[in-house]
Amino acid sequence: MSALFLRRCRRSALAAAACAALLVQAPVTAAAPETAAAAPEPVVNSNLDAPLFYQLLLGEMELRSGEPGTAFQVILDAARRTQDEALFRRAVDIALQARAGDQALSATTAWRAALPRSTEALRYHVQLLMGLNRPTDAMEPLGALLLASPPAERAGLISSLPRLLQRSADHKQVATLLEQLLQPYLEAPETRTASRVAIGRMWLAADDKARAGALLNEAQKDDPTAPGPALLALDMLPTTPAVESVITGYLRQPKAEPMVRLAYVRALTNAQRYPDAVVQLEQLTREQPDIAPAWLTLGALHLELHHPQEADAALQRYVQVVQAGKPAAATPAASEGDDDDDDDAPVASGSSDRGLIQAWLLLSQAAEMRGDYTAAENWLAKVDSPQRALEVQTRRAVLLARQGKLREARALVQKVPERSPEDARAKLVAEAQVLRDVKRWREANEVLETANKRFPNDADLLYEQAMVEDKLNRADEMERLLRKVIEIKPDHHHAYNALGYSLADRNKRLPEAKALIEKALALSPGEPFITDSLGWVEYRLGRRPEALQLLRKAYSARPDPEIAAHLGEVLWVDGQRDEARKVLRDAKRKDSKNEVLGEVLARLKVDL
Repeated sequence: MSALFLRRCRRSALAAAACAALLVQAPVTAAAPETAAAAPEPVVNSNLDAPLFYQLLLGEMELRSGEPGTAFQVILDAARRTQDEALFRRAVDIALQARAGDQALSATTAWRAALPRSTEALRYHVQLLMGLNRPTDAMEPLGALLLASPPAERAGLISSLPRLLQRSADHKQVATLLEQLLQPYLEAPETRTASRVAIGRMWLAADDKARAGALLNEAQKDDPTAPGPALLALDMLPTTPAVESVITGYLRQPKAEPMVRLAYVRALTNAQRYPDAVVQLEQLTREQPDIAPAWLTLGALHLELHHPQEADAALQRYVQVVQAGKPAAATPAASEGDDDDDDDAPVASGSSDRGLIQAWLLLSQAAEMRGDYTAAENWLAKVDSPQRALEVQTRRAVLLARQGKLREARALVQKVPERSPEDARAKLVAEAQVLRDVKRWREANEVLETANKRFPNDADLLYEQAMVEDKLNRADEMERLLRKVIEIKPDHHHAYNALGYSLADRNKRLPEAKALIEKALALSPGEPFITDSLGWVEYRLGRRPEALQLLRKAYSARPDPEIAAHLGEVLWVDGQRDEARKVLRDAKRKDSKNEVLGEVLARLKVDL
């Protein structure tokens, strides 16, 4: 058999299978047995005969010639005659590639008729019907699939249904249909929890939080050790804070799944509840010290909380875990003689490499925060990634600027190559960042003015310039820029917050300031810095109890020195001076150079 024939056969999966079948049928001369007891293995002949082979080859040739309709009919006819699942699957795939949904559905129906016990046919049928937005029709094959599934796998299948069914445009209709479908499984001990969670997810997708919450509570009572209710509660957490007790109750178990704790950490981080996230990560790293991503996240959060020593320890541990378990670089697989194929590429350990680069950058920041610029540069020197070149050079530039070498710092950023307009924009932002870091506000403003001329109506660039105008005490220009940001991007919550806070801090137009901040909080619920702004405007309005409640909430979620300064001032004025000293002392220990904190300490003349 010629090498050319083999190469052509490899052009499709079915043709490759045909070649293999022909080779199986080739006459084989058995070697002499080594012992008298050795018996020749029986030869299993393929069902592929010459007419079928010709039919498959014809179908593939029609497809390659741009005739998917004809190819579909040829392959489907072969599938019906042979009742071969692989051929039915191929017919469906051809129809899908041609975006012929009705043909794919007819092939799947024929597949089920020919092989009624095929769970794969049922899965295809459900997926196609959902893809065609026919959820009512999908319930029949879905019910059949549940019945055909082994009892041990049924709960897992039920748990996967919401992701499939959420493709529908009418979530309420699908939730009702799913509830009807799963009625027989709501009382069986092995499926009742998964069923309630699945139905709850669909009602949550339909925006019926009350029904989702009721099902969540029932599922949690059914089996407090199951992760499903906790995961549903995590989905509900942003809009229904009361369900957090379900999550924390599950995580108190000795055998709580690490993935649930990590998902909880993500939710806490998204809500900027960094101290709570750190508590969860510290427990996870004690119980599962080899889960590398937990150490990386823990280090990043400690940096956000101005804990450089703790960040350094966590990040160094991440590097150790990754490097201890990192596989050797893979080598290309040997070629099989087909010089037309180039699929045999090395397998790279990309995710671990990206994680290490991120860890080195964070370790550099931790060293910089401690004032150890030599260590910071040593960590940066480990990063060899063209994609992160600007970030690395920006960090180097900041180190130089802090040592008084501002000209060299700016030149370092300016020399980074530009491959696109996005690169040019990023370089201008980076240069402004370096200047802002060392409080060279006028030069930073000049860079941002250049950026805004080159990239007009860029909301983020305008916002950055507005923040610099504030530092230059140009309140009117800052307000003009922020209002332009809001005009360009009405959901820019930072712009609403910055404008409202600026008015409150200058004790001007306080009702308007409060309205702006409340708008920002509506766009970004729970954001600690916006909650802090709202507390500050309440203080300016003379509502001290409301101010204290908001500021305590913000500080609990994010113990940032600036939030601490506001809370400390209101506590001091309210007569709670011992607590005020403690809050302000902790803030000064974290960041003694914070401007807002310094202004508060000077204004109140607090003895720490």
